[in-house]
Amino acid sequence: MQGGLLMTGRDLIGEALGTFVLVLFGCGSVAVSVLFGAHHGLMQVALAWGIGVTLAIYLTRHLSCAHLNPAVSLAMAISGRMRYRKLPGYLCAQFAGAILAGLAIYLLFGPSIAAYENAHQIVRGSSESVRTAMMFGEYYSQPGGTAVVSLPLAMGAEALGTFLLVLMIFALTEGCNVGRPDDALAPVFIGLTVTSIICLVAPLTQAGLNPARDLGPRLVAWTMGWGDAAFPDRVGGFFHVYVLAPVIGGVLASRFFVGWLEPAMRGRSSPCDCSDPKSESSKGDPSCRRN
Repeated sequence: MQGGLLMTGRDLIGEALGTFVLVLFGCGSVAVSVLFGAHHGLMQVALAWGIGVTLAIYLTRHLSCAHLNPAVSLAMAISGRMRYRKLPGYLCAQFAGAILAGLAIYLLFGPSIAAYENAHQIVRGSSESVRTAMMFGEYYSQPGGTAVVSLPLAMGAEALGTFLLVLMIFALTEGCNVGRPDDALAPVFIGLTVTSIICLVAPLTQAGLNPARDLGPRLVAWTMGWGDAAFPDRVGGFFHVYVLAPVIGGVLASRFFVGWLEPAMRGRSSPCDCSDPKSESSKGDPSCRRN
């Protein structure tokens, strides 16, 4: 997706609104699972996240580039799809939208959270309150989880998940991929990508994949009394796993697509046909474009 030259108010509104919708649906699904047992199994929560992503993109893609994720915005800037001058505004809008969504979650479920804490004798701010703080931010040492996850493993999982997400965004939106679905369906397949990645990565890290999605609601939890439970790792594990690792994954996906996959795609003028060795064009695709 090629960004325009100048930052506009529509860009800011689009990124903030889209990120708000994404985080509201996603974190909301986690909240109702924890508080009410509304979802049974990882797949239901993953689908809620994927649908939230799809709806957020449809809502805002004609206002902004609908990145809704700092890792995606940085990848687009590095690849030349967006001007670097627009990057600070996009990041600020995304974090603002995520914070507002975290506040909305707290306003909606605050009384229910308090009742849950009382029923389970959880003191907010204690280590046990991670069970409710996980409605806002992610934890790679999950309460009640059976997975043994070290900091390097958690970083690798988040980097891999974000790498796959950003790579699929490029593949689904770039004109040089002649085998991609219609542009109108791209948000659906991006949402399905998120759902699939969550099913793979969430048992290890809860699948952040998005620095704004993690840090924004986590800050809300910190200000609403969770304190150290919101940022439990004194060595900055949350930053390395949920901010740095997704950025690394997005950057690597950008370099891989631009440096290798895109040139390979530009060498074809039609979808691959393994039964016809003449289907490959030696002249490349003159219609290959950046959306």
